[in-house]
Amino acid sequence: MESALPPNSQPKKHSGLRSLVVSLVLIGLSVLLYANRQYVLDTVHFWQYKPTAEITQIASQTTMTDSAKFLFYASEPSVDDKTAFNKACKDTEAGTTAILGCYTADKIYIYDVTDQRLNGIKDVTAAHEMLHAVYQRMSASDKKTVNALVEAEYQKLKSNPDYASRMAYYAKSEPGQRDNELHSIIGTEVANISPALEAHYKKYFNNRSAVVADYNAYNGVMTSLDNQKQSLASQLDALSDKITAGMATYEADMKQFNSDVAAFNQKAATSGGFSPAAFNTARQALVNRSAALENERTAVNALVDQYNSLKDQYNSIVTQSNDLKQSINSNLAPAPKVN
Repeated sequence: MESALPPNSQPKKHSGLRSLVVSLVLIGLSVLLYANRQYVLDTVHFWQYKPTAEITQIASQTTMTDSAKFLFYASEPSVDDKTAFNKACKDTEAGTTAILGCYTADKIYIYDVTDQRLNGIKDVTAAHEMLHAVYQRMSASDKKTVNALVEAEYQKLKSNPDYASRMAYYAKSEPGQRDNELHSIIGTEVANISPALEAHYKKYFNNRSAVVADYNAYNGVMTSLDNQKQSLASQLDALSDKITAGMATYEADMKQFNSDVAAFNQKAATSGGFSPAAFNTARQALVNRSAALENERTAVNALVDQYNSLKDQYNSIVTQSNDLKQSINSNLAPAPKVN
């Protein structure tokens, strides 16, 4: 009679095999999770995040695609007042350049600009920062491709002093992030770009031109004020030179006139100094010169009045410009007025 198998011997063998399989599965899952850890974290943050009505509106107005919204919400964006914003972004782009937003520690912060003349500025800022989140998650090969595309576009922009100044600033404040910044700047501010780069942005905006239009609108307000300020400053400088020259001429002419009047009076008081005809001729010449001096004085005063009027316009523009700049950067000192 054959002997029976020991109780539970076969199940133990199966149990060991199952444990091995489970371990291999867990190891495989761990490797998979590690390889996709950013996506896993993004997914968790996306589902945990509850966007405010303003954030939802921003995503809609910037025409973000589903892919863009996923990364935007995964970055837990917030629109913050001065205190909260400066606390979050103080170490990211310190300097005199206006800071409208930042992407730091996988989170997006947007400064709460409330000046209605700058409507759209928060939308463009949000889109700019969302593109930073996109860039951060690109593979090395994708970054290489995109970097070449944005660098090609920048060759068309580098003669613009505003863009050149901004890129020089980023070179100091964020060394090594040139293409990252260009990717966000071009994507939200430049209308006409290569088809290849446009196709890249198409993955994140249903209508990128709407974002660029918002940028042009609020930037146009600020640019217009700056242009007016520069034009008025040039006119004031020119008028100041004219007034200085006019006053110098008037004072010299007046000094000579007073000397000539004194000489005339002395001669007239001397017996036999003037014949009646010579007296009348000399006197009329002085009268004519007096009238000419009055015209000089009137002309100089008119220049002074014009200067004061332009100075009032300039100070008004400076006030408006300062108000706008203060509304987007609480750390920016106002420009001085002309006294």
